[in-house]
Amino acid sequence: MKITVIGAGAWGTAMAMAAAAHPAGHQVLLWARDARQAEDMYAIRQNTRYLPGLSFPPGLKIAQGAQLRDVQAAVADAQLVIIGTPMAALRGWLQQLQGLRVPVAWLCKGFEAGTGLMPHEVCAEVAPLLRCAALSGPSFAQEVARSQPSALVAASRDAQVRRALVDALHSPALRVYGNEDIVGVEVGGAVKNVMAIAAGLCDGLELGLNARAALLTRGLAEMTRLGVALGARPDTFMGLSGLGDLMLTATGDLSRNRKVGLLLASGISLAQAVESLGHVAEGVYSARTVLARAQALGVDMPIAATVVDLLDGKVAPAQAVHRLMERDPKQQER
Repeated sequence: MKITVIGAGAWGTAMAMAAAAHPAGHQVLLWARDARQAEDMYAIRQNTRYLPGLSFPPGLKIAQGAQLRDVQAAVADAQLVIIGTPMAALRGWLQQLQGLRVPVAWLCKGFEAGTGLMPHEVCAEVAPLLRCAALSGPSFAQEVARSQPSALVAASRDAQVRRALVDALHSPALRVYGNEDIVGVEVGGAVKNVMAIAAGLCDGLELGLNARAALLTRGLAEMTRLGVALGARPDTFMGLSGLGDLMLTATGDLSRNRKVGLLLASGISLAQAVESLGHVAEGVYSARTVLARAQALGVDMPIAATVVDLLDGKVAPAQAVHRLMERDPKQQER
C-alpha cells in the first residue's frame, strides 16, 4: 500500500514509522511543512525535533523536490492519506484534499476553536465527499515509534475506510480495531485531554491517589454524558478511545495535558506552562469549546467548567479543587 502522512510532528512521524515498519512492506512518504526539517530528516533519518534518537525504518521516505513544494504531488499516487497536524490546521488540509477519492484519516483530537465542531463535522462541512476516518486511542507517539505494544481505534462510518486503516497499520506491535461510532471516538479523544489537565492539577497538589481515582471516574461520566447527547453509543466510552485514552493521558508521564496541570499546580502561569512543553497540548485549546458544546446541549460538566476557569485565571489551583469538592452530594450515575 502507498501511504502519505502529512505533518512531521511527533504523532505524524510515529504513524509514518509504524506504517513503514509494517510486515506488508508499505511505501510510506512523510511530508513536512518545514523544508529545513524535511532536509534534516532526509539526511539524518531521524526526526530530531520531536522523536530524537529514533531512526526511521528503511521503507520510510521523506518528501523532497516537487513533493515537498506541492502537497498534491505528495498525495498523487497515495492509496491512503493520514493527516498528522494539530486540530487548528485540520480544516485547511481537508479543503486542500477534498478532491481525493482515497481514504483520508486524521490523528488530531479536539473540538475546533470558534466553531466547536468535531473533526468529522469539519470534514462534512468543507469536504463532504471525502472518505474519512479518525485514528485515536491510548497511545503516546514515542512508544509507537519505538514499536512498543500499543492499540488504536480506526473510527469511520465507512467499512472500507476502516479496513484500509487496519490493513495499513495493524501489526504485532500496533493493534488497530475498527469502530463505526466516530462521534464517540472523537468525543473521547477531545474530552480526555481536558480531564488530564485536571488530573495533573490533582497530582501536582499532592491530593493523593483516592482523589485522582474519584476525579477520573467522574470525568468519564462527564465524557459519556456529552457523547451520548451528541449521538454516540455509551459503550464506546468503556473502550480504548474512552476509558483507555483517559487513563493513559491522565496518568502517564509522557502526557502533555497532564503536564500542564502539574505546572499550573506549581504556581507558574499558563503561558509559561505551554511554552515549556515545546509541543501542542490540545486540552488547553479545546477545553473552552468542549464546555461551550456541552452548555449548548444542557449537559452538566463541572470538571470541564472548572478546568476552563483555571485556564482563564478565574480560579487558583487550590480554589479549583475546593470548588469540585464542595459540590452537593447526589445519586451516582451509571
